[in-house]
Amino acid sequence: MALKKEKGLKLYYSIKEVAEMFDVNESLLRYWEKEFPFITPQKVGGNIRQYKKEDIENIRLVYHLVKERKMTLAGAKQQLKQNKEATLNKIEIIDRLKQIREELTAMRKALDYLT
Repeated sequence: MALKKEKGLKLYYSIKEVAEMFDVNESLLRYWEKEFPFITPQKVGGNIRQYKKEDIENIRLVYHLVKERKMTLAGAKQQLKQNKEATLNKIEIIDRLKQIREELTAMRKALDYLT
């Protein structure tokens, strides 16, 4: 997944920060808000969006289905309507496996360096 790790803990993220996390345009995030009603950033003065962790997790779900699994928006909506929890569990497993792969690759490089 293209999600880039954030270093600090924040309560709110700007649309620019979230777009950078997923390497997408801000306009795509605004479009997904219209298409997926569970993406609901808080809007403050002048319609400035503030995304909470929950919003980012919801975007991650949509990103996984649309960008990684290449589903249509209609297909993604149907998948989330049928079983949002199972989709979230799959994403968490995939992310964990990717993390394990990175750790193993780093260990292998360290061992190669020693020999």
